[in-house]
Amino acid sequence: MGKSRRTIPEELLLLALDPTTGTTAQPQSLDLGLAGAQLVELALAGRIAPDGDRIAVVVPRPTGDPTLDCALELLRRRGAPVRAVHWIGGPRLGLRQTYLSHLERCGMVHAVAGQMCGVLPTTRYQATDTAISREIRTRLDSAIRTGVPPDPRTAALAALAHAVGLGKHLYPGNEGRSSRSRLRDLIRHDPMGGLVAHAVMDVQNGVAAQPRRSPATAAGRGAPEPARGVPMQPHHGAMARAVAH
Repeated sequence: MGKSRRTIPEELLLLALDPTTGTTAQPQSLDLGLAGAQLVELALAGRIAPDGDRIAVVVPRPTGDPTLDCALELLRRRGAPVRAVHWIGGPRLGLRQTYLSHLERCGMVHAVAGQMCGVLPTTRYQATDTAISREIRTRLDSAIRTGVPPDPRTAALAALAHAVGLGKHLYPGNEGRSSRSRLRDLIRHDPMGGLVAHAVMDVQNGVAAQPRRSPATAAGRGAPEPARGVPMQPHHGAMARAVAH
């Protein structure tokens, strides 16, 4: 996979970055969204494919993107298709920081050191080229405004943005209500994006025991707009370390 095109995890993270504060919106659910965005990117690269509500590796060949290839290898080691909700709800320690560091190396953000309460060290990330974030936002705005079916990448990005609760960050207040509703509706335009987005919402809602209906069926009934991200309990283990590095 060439690096001339930004990946969906990178774009989702850039959407979530607040240009004023340098912090990320919806940080807990964003971690889930990044794991889901990796699945969508691997599917677009032809490496995995949906199998009902499960994810199957169809071509184990590396993509050339180290972070995506780590996820692909972990999926391959499972030996059998894995439910999307179980994959997304698994250990994800360090994934957001991995992508922030990657964006910094690529020159798309720069780290700003600071302190919390004058004692605890903190790091904020400011976009170095706001034109990139504007271009991503323009694609979403265009899909929402025109009603024209978006391309698969934009549809998947919209589905994930809705799933992690970025709608209220991108289109705040009562005046943004209709845009948030249309953002949610874009979930139906990409089957893989829809599957992953619904899995992200299921993990946040603690729904992981029952198989989910197909994305087409689920999209038909519409997904409720999440009022807030639900904090995830931290996980530990070898897989978390593998994903982070």
